[in-house]
Amino acid sequence: MAEGDDEDNKSQALVFRLHVNTPRVVREVLLERGWEEFDEDKQSGTEWNLYWRTSAFRISDHDNIKPWQRLNHHPRTGEMTKKDCLARHLKRMSGIYGSSYFEFSPVVFILPNDYTKFLAEYTKERHEKKSNYWICKPTDMSRGRGIFIFQDIKDLAYDCTVIVQKYITNPLLISGYKFDLRIYVCVTCFCPLTIYIYQEGLVRFATEKFNLSSLDNIFAHLTNTSINKYSTSYSSDKGRVGSGCKWTFGQFRSYLRNLEIDDVLLWQRIYNIVTMTILSIAPSIPQYPNCFELFGFDILIDDTLKPWLLEVNYSPALSVDCPNDVTVKKSLINDIIDLLNYKSSDLCLDNSKKVSARSHFLQPSTKHISHSYENSAQNSEQLQKNSLMTVTTSKENLNHFESPRSASCQNYGLKNDSHETLVQEGLKQICCNFNIMENSSNEDSGIRKNVSSGKTTMCPRKTLTSRLRENINMPKRLGACKLPLVLSSSRAKTSGNNVKTTQWNPIDYPLFPLYYISDANNMPPARVGDFLLIFPFSQSSFLASKTGANVKIIIQEMLKIMQKLSTNIKLT
Repeated sequence: MAEGDDEDNKSQALVFRLHVNTPRVVREVLLERGWEEFDEDKQSGTEWNLYWRTSAFRISDHDNIKPWQRLNHHPRTGEMTKKDCLARHLKRMSGIYGSSYFEFSPVVFILPNDYTKFLAEYTKERHEKKSNYWICKPTDMSRGRGIFIFQDIKDLAYDCTVIVQKYITNPLLISGYKFDLRIYVCVTCFCPLTIYIYQEGLVRFATEKFNLSSLDNIFAHLTNTSINKYSTSYSSDKGRVGSGCKWTFGQFRSYLRNLEIDDVLLWQRIYNIVTMTILSIAPSIPQYPNCFELFGFDILIDDTLKPWLLEVNYSPALSVDCPNDVTVKKSLINDIIDLLNYKSSDLCLDNSKKVSARSHFLQPSTKHISHSYENSAQNSEQLQKNSLMTVTTSKENLNHFESPRSASCQNYGLKNDSHETLVQEGLKQICCNFNIMENSSNEDSGIRKNVSSGKTTMCPRKTLTSRLRENINMPKRLGACKLPLVLSSSRAKTSGNNVKTTQWNPIDYPLFPLYYISDANNMPPARVGDFLLIFPFSQSSFLASKTGANVKIIIQEMLKIMQKLSTNIKLT
């Protein structure tokens, strides 16, 4: 930025915009950090840096995103958080890569579609006299609503789409109480896949002792805080658990250490569950810049220390019900803001002076197309207005361009004398117009050259330039998951009146979000606050995720880590 911009921005603050249902803790943390809340009456619709809401954004919100803005949802991530969709994705991955890699998910059936298959499995287990406990969950409900456990199929009743899962009857208990782990996971990019897991989290306890003889007692079998806070034993002391129904991960790790349990392998298995689950939907997520997603993974640990994936939550609850909530969730929000990597340039919200309000693409500089035009331009003020319109502000636009569904790292800007420059995929459409402007530049710039006489005469065209300019500035809808392009922007060589056109070539790595906190060819930071990078976890996995996740290679790398950890544990 210019020095004047720096002085102007010193007095400004980042601006947040909240949906009506956004948890209070988000507002509190942002205000504590010195942010200002968006005021619809005083500010324009684009003068904000962060928009946080509990529901999905419209596609138009993603299409119209500005470089200084962030949205707290990627599109279509509900495919993983709806229980039936998650089951389908995991089944598909299991069929492709082998069921042994997806044994972290209990056997599941989607009813009514899979009723025949469920009946066959139910009958088989009854004949084999196996433990026959099942849990039924509505697919589109949360907070434990509508969930029940049954043994006899006569007790199975439903009036909407449900999943029926094998119920885990041997959970790890603390003082006789069942618990699960709420793990916070932040995905800053889906292609290349970038996953951070929060090192703190919540251990959620049932408030009555686990007992398979009382399947109707939801306070003994469900760990949802929204249910257990109404239990009569919620505030009473529950042995090692204490009062309430939540621990932090710090308390849980301390508990395991007191039992001399090495939890390194346990946490690595949990990281693998998170990675494999997100890999199942990553290819289907459209590529939009400046988005992030916070998921809540619910993990149950059985008495053999095997972790099981129960479900994945969209917009996990951030309400504050107890001191442990305050400890975990306020720090979580703070570290998410740090993860978004805001820069001083993001303070400049009113970039309409620098970038056309309707321009969705960074316009390539045409200053070097023909050196012979410079002399002609000096003699024609009209020529300067028509042919050099997009050049005068190109340097100013380098750090402040509007680019829906496209992104890059810090080296995305066009350089005057560079040979290869990363630009957004939207320029592919403009490329056609750009080449037209070069190949027929005599007409497009309002110039007609009389080569035979050696003189240049100017006959301004009234409509062609304006049509091209309107076409360039027209917002365009881009396809998902396209590779970015490289503009070979070496100075055009002129031979007589011939102009060499620029060439567009695909590059060998996919787009990065505008806020991406690492160079395109480097691994993301291993840690940001209490967020730990779990994918990519090695250079090999990083390379395997650059052009769309190569799941086979990723699985092989994960197995290497697990084998190494297992060997080290045996040796110790």
